[in-house]
Amino acid sequence: MMTRAEARTLFESMTHGYSLRRHARTVELVMEAMARHFREDVDKFAITGLLHDADYEAHPDQHPNIIVGKLRELGEDEIAHAIAGHYTKWNVPRNSMLDKCIIAADELTGFIVAAALIRPTRIEGIKPKSVLKKFRTPTFAAKVDREECLKGAELIGMELRELVEFIIPVLQEHKEELDLVPVE
Repeated sequence: MMTRAEARTLFESMTHGYSLRRHARTVELVMEAMARHFREDVDKFAITGLLHDADYEAHPDQHPNIIVGKLRELGEDEIAHAIAGHYTKWNVPRNSMLDKCIIAADELTGFIVAAALIRPTRIEGIKPKSVLKKFRTPTFAAKVDREECLKGAELIGMELRELVEFIIPVLQEHKEELDLVPVE
């Protein structure tokens, strides 16, 4: 299996924008936490989270086919499969916990970051209740597919609130690195 350092090198060669790099890192951290929670392979989950959107910036019309192809060439079929299906509407079978967790982590993590960014205190002190209130506001972070968030939670056997409660502390633990500290 590729190392996390190799995955980071691949990711950084393909993704240059700050926002997408932060998103990938947040999903990587959430996937790592999910692997621990479900007693799965931490490195495999983290690499999947990091690389899931690696080709989006340069090849949005071919996403995720470019990164999936690269991973298959490297013999990383399980990670490639999870990334190929990290959006349920692509109709890729979800056979493993890895396949399910990337769906649960991707959109909802992005949504929670968006909810944090509009607060002066950012991720500090954010409550699941306020995230869920924003979730019910269709004009807030309108590009986030709410249905996908709900399906992701369902796939891993959690209620949406429970999944939000799981993700928030992961982001809080890494708030400095993720630039989610209070605005001065």
